[in-house]
Amino acid sequence: MRSEQEAARAIELYADTVRRICMLQLKSNSDTEDIFQTVFLKYVLYSGVFENEEHEKAWLIRVTLNACKDFMKSFFRSHTVPLDEIKDLIADVPEDHSDVLEAVLSLPAKYKTVIYLYFYEQYSAVEIGRLLGKNVNTVYTLLARAKAMLKERLGGEGFE
Repeated sequence: MRSEQEAARAIELYADTVRRICMLQLKSNSDTEDIFQTVFLKYVLYSGVFENEEHEKAWLIRVTLNACKDFMKSFFRSHTVPLDEIKDLIADVPEDHSDVLEAVLSLPAKYKTVIYLYFYEQYSAVEIGRLLGKNVNTVYTLLARAKAMLKERLGGEGFE
């Protein structure tokens, strides 16, 4: 079990990343907060040793994605409707970026995840492949398709 100081450090470093991934996957503030707590509880209870900060970050991203997937498959999720909609998230985004955010959020989940990891977290296709357990060529294909969809939705600007 990790100390309170280790947990506080991890939350300080990775809270934004975990929240963004959750919001992209779940589109709900309350569900995001639930998964956020679950992820960091798993972190506190995890007794393994991380090689470095990148390994720790990759572990948290993987746990976050798995927790989101598990939540999406849960009976509760399939039989309820979220109270807060994505409009809350879009309202907090600067106007010049809201159309891009809307376009990214409208992508199917498999594309949203690779776009987020590639552009926002600055992971390479090889690293994304390792994180998601996918072949690197599959990641390149997903990125190309996602960029094409975004280009179409955004009127062809910025995705050459």
